[in-house]
Amino acid sequence: MKKAKTFLTIITMLFLSTVVCGAFEQTVKADDLPVICLGTSLTETQKSGTLKTLSNPLNGSSYQTMTITGADLVKYLNPSGANFTTQSGVWSSAMIEKTAAGNGINVRILDYNGHNNITTITADQYQNAALTAGISDANIYVTSAVPIDGSGALAGVYAAYSKTGENLNQSQVNAAQDEMNTLSKITKENKDKDGYSDAQLNNAIAGAKQEMSQIGNNVSDSQIHDIVTNQININHLGDVINNNQKQQIINVLIEVRDSGALKNHKFKDQADALSKNIKKNAKGIFDKINTPENRNWLEQIWHNITAFFSHLFSGLMAIQY
Repeated sequence: MKKAKTFLTIITMLFLSTVVCGAFEQTVKADDLPVICLGTSLTETQKSGTLKTLSNPLNGSSYQTMTITGADLVKYLNPSGANFTTQSGVWSSAMIEKTAAGNGINVRILDYNGHNNITTITADQYQNAALTAGISDANIYVTSAVPIDGSGALAGVYAAYSKTGENLNQSQVNAAQDEMNTLSKITKENKDKDGYSDAQLNNAIAGAKQEMSQIGNNVSDSQIHDIVTNQININHLGDVINNNQKQQIINVLIEVRDSGALKNHKFKDQADALSKNIKKNAKGIFDKINTPENRNWLEQIWHNITAFFSHLFSGLMAIQY
């Protein structure tokens, strides 16, 4: 009888243990649910429409929601120079969904009732900013119920990312916002110019980040200058980007380095994935500029540069000996 009771006790304990562990696993999995951030200024009708828009890519899967207020704008964006207050309105909304390692950062701007109401910031600019901020392997969706520039949308993404247990470095967030504002400004200045596209600019930035990460956090200002020059030429923007714009890009990437972003071991792979994603989404543009003739032209420039330094160092060696 005692053996029977002991056996029954063991079975009961195992059952309870399984139930408790199962409940714990459910809690952990809940933390990984996509997070939809809703601007606090949305009306109930707009909130419903925004939820429908942002949850549509999930195909019925579960998600969490959170409200983004003026306080979130103050927390995440004011340190980079914005002038929000706790009473500031928030309309742009976003959803972030974690993905498997190696998928990189993917951003889609979703139409609200058939209209793209994000008037200024592009998906590629959001992607580059998210990379700098320290976000990795995530699908990000952005929308707005009213026309708005979209510069504050990432505040919701930053807050949502923190909710999933990933803490972001404020210095990187500051650099991300400065980068996004700078790239947006350059794209606006070059709007409708022949040979220019926002995809080319953002691919140049992603390529520069990848090159910088290969050197590491000790990459020098002069090296960043050379990297930017190289990426501008690779993306066929040498005749479009002026010296002032080029210096702005250099300054932003120096800030990215100083923020500590390059210390993240995922940064290089995420930058590489971002570049591939940009090229994939703008295949028509890159197929057009990456013709054999253009590649041969770039190869000739690189050959001339390497030949120059080869002769220079040969001359120095001859003088030394």
